[in-house]
Amino acid sequence: MAPSNTSSTDGGSTPERAHGPDGVSAHLPGEPPRPGTHPVDELLPPVKLFSTGLQHVAAMYAGVVAPPLIVGAGVGLSAAELALLISASLFTAGLATLLQTLGIWKIGARLPFVNGVSFAGVAPMIAIAKEHGPKDALPVIFGSVIVAGLLCFLAAPYFCKLIRFFPPVVQGTVITLIGVSLLPVAVNWARGGSPGAPGYGSMRAIGLAAITLVAVVLCNRLLHGFWQQLSLLIGLALGTLIAFPLGLADFGAVKDANVFSLPSPFHFGAPMFDAAAIVSMCIVMMVSMTESTADMLALGKIVDREADEPTLAAGLRADGLATALSPVFNGFAASAFAQNIGLVALTRIRSRYVVAAGGAILVLLGLFPVLGSLVSLVPQPVLGGAGIVLFGTVAASGIRTLAEAGMESGSNTILVSVSLGVGIIPIAVPTFYDSFPEAVRTLMHSGISAGSVMAVLLNLLFHHVGTARHTTSGQASGATVPTATPS
Repeated sequence: MAPSNTSSTDGGSTPERAHGPDGVSAHLPGEPPRPGTHPVDELLPPVKLFSTGLQHVAAMYAGVVAPPLIVGAGVGLSAAELALLISASLFTAGLATLLQTLGIWKIGARLPFVNGVSFAGVAPMIAIAKEHGPKDALPVIFGSVIVAGLLCFLAAPYFCKLIRFFPPVVQGTVITLIGVSLLPVAVNWARGGSPGAPGYGSMRAIGLAAITLVAVVLCNRLLHGFWQQLSLLIGLALGTLIAFPLGLADFGAVKDANVFSLPSPFHFGAPMFDAAAIVSMCIVMMVSMTESTADMLALGKIVDREADEPTLAAGLRADGLATALSPVFNGFAASAFAQNIGLVALTRIRSRYVVAAGGAILVLLGLFPVLGSLVSLVPQPVLGGAGIVLFGTVAASGIRTLAEAGMESGSNTILVSVSLGVGIIPIAVPTFYDSFPEAVRTLMHSGISAGSVMAVLLNLLFHHVGTARHTTSGQASGATVPTATPS
């Protein structure tokens, strides 16, 4: 729900006080709201700030803890070491989110942009672990992540120039793919999360997901104001309460969790630098940069603050710096979390300070594992039911962008259809690229990156290649030659 103090200004009369492409003055912490404050820069009351920030944490928690669980199991960590790795991931995700939302200097997009552990690096990290053995696996992984993060930080001002190749038709295609790519994740959560888990795919799990989905929809329809904006959190809480008598949730994790734990720098050993591992993680980082760029463009559309080149560069610098620093605290590469973009669209709360509050909560969860275990009480089927709403909302935002992009053009229709088709291949058939070289698999295994690359290439073909040459030729001969209309 849009804040009541929002007005349309050009920012010409007020000096810019925080990074923002529209020039509207920022609403700084501790100041009363001012007319002309963009909703992105609005500081909400403390209770609303905490509750809506907690909602963001609930939406992303499973995505943060899954990569360290998978990598830790692949390395052969003990239960205590695995708990430490999870706490480190929560802690570093919180720091990355604070950096992204609040920003320092030219670092941080200053949008309601959530960062967490990138799933794109899981498979390469497992491969590194197999090659180097349990003892050196994590030091080699951390060394390669540090180098990849520095690469991202240095490449950010150049990579962001790709925005000229992301007109609305490409943006709409990519945003739609983000939502469509995430929907299978929600469906898997609805079935229980892991095929090997007890009761996976049972009617109890699917029924619980359905109850959560219905609860979120009804809360969004029947409630008003602040309570409507908390519809996701209410649905998650209701689903979790119902899960206990069904035997799909228990307090075991809470009883076994430590109350407080400070991060221990390089707990698993000093970083080691292996050339092959570094190349592998740098490729992953380039893929993550592509996805982060697409996510920032999508978020800019949703919050009505365009993600221009300076914003993209600042956001990518934050990704790079957070990634380079994460291994110091035993964390992994940081990247955008698209599910939270869906939450911004669903709740219509656009304040970056809400997501910053979520980042602060993540830091506390990392420092107080017992708090993290409370959040982990939410069963996977409950997350699945809520995830269908969140991820579907992202896809709907993409469709809305496509509707504004001029789909009456035949070239745009081909661009969208082919890009969506290529992006859906790894979603429909995850093993499709298994026989391809590793670099191709890394790029194309994600439907988001595969579809994004195809959309950019087709946009180049239809709207850039040869356009300047034909225009110059027409001007020289005095003839009127139609130029390509930007999509």
